[in-house]
Amino acid sequence: MEMEKNLASSLFIPCATGNHVLSPGEAVGKGLTPEAAEDLGLPEGIAVAAALIDAHAGGLGVIGADVKGHNLPCENQPITSRVAMICGTSSCHMGVSETPIFVPGVWGPYFSAMVPGLWLNEGGQSATGKLIDHVVQGHVAFPELEAKAAASAHSIYTYLNSHLDLIKKSLPVGFLTVDLHVWPDFHGNRSPLTDLTLKGMVVGLTLSRGLDELALIYLATIQAIALGTRHILEVMQAAGHDITTLFLCGGLSKNPLFVQMHADITGKPVVLSKEVESVLVGAAILGACASGDFASIQEAMAKMGKIGRVVQPNHEHKRFYDKKYEVFLKLVEHQREYRSIMNSL
Repeated sequence: MEMEKNLASSLFIPCATGNHVLSPGEAVGKGLTPEAAEDLGLPEGIAVAAALIDAHAGGLGVIGADVKGHNLPCENQPITSRVAMICGTSSCHMGVSETPIFVPGVWGPYFSAMVPGLWLNEGGQSATGKLIDHVVQGHVAFPELEAKAAASAHSIYTYLNSHLDLIKKSLPVGFLTVDLHVWPDFHGNRSPLTDLTLKGMVVGLTLSRGLDELALIYLATIQAIALGTRHILEVMQAAGHDITTLFLCGGLSKNPLFVQMHADITGKPVVLSKEVESVLVGAAILGACASGDFASIQEAMAKMGKIGRVVQPNHEHKRFYDKKYEVFLKLVEHQREYRSIMNSL
């Protein structure tokens, strides 16, 4: 006990906490101090903005873009009809509302945490890009994939996408997984079940070990991530959000298969940012407001956030993905049943 007291004492750092709170993008103090200006090689007094965490800055960089002329359901609607997804090693799903909405299994609501004056809800998936890498790199056919991708001067994921197009024959590519299903919580569930004890599941494996099978489990994993997004969105909508359009950024948004699966499985159009590094756009928006170039974050978002591409869902595939989603929910139901059986020992 004495050792713990000594340790706590040695870690204590005295500090003073003020009560003046700034919203994102507000100017801080009198700008850059002389000491910081010298260290950074920037002019003294240059505007410094109240900052955001990286994911929220990414959301800011995409969610308020001007969508006029793109025939999107969120056109002429408030940004509360949009969800920003930051897709990388893990994924965040961020929606805003004018009044606080409490969503089971989703963080928030937090006032002015991303867009000043609006409440933020944030869902998430603990492993997305990391999960895809884990599944692909752990497959016995991965060395063959690496060699063939290198020979064709493509990334392994571009090669896998092309390989799926070769093996799909007359079917839509997503239909290849009619007998292969994945529950993606290899690192627990953050939203909407908030259960870190959940595990990943794969149903439909065979003895086949080739590149075709690697491509199929890769596709099924991407679909599982998109089904997880659908699960999060449905819970948000049941709580009171009215979501019509997804805005994606981050590394996974560069993968056309990942993007199309999210459109098809959620049934919502996906808007891709012109600038993939939307976190940087969000940081620039904050700076532009602090410097006085824009009167509000909303104005800066509309002017500085640019649309790159819009991916529409294929509504002809709706029944297939509705069935996949039904299986998806059964997987976690069954996992919990198995746990209950084993816990009864």
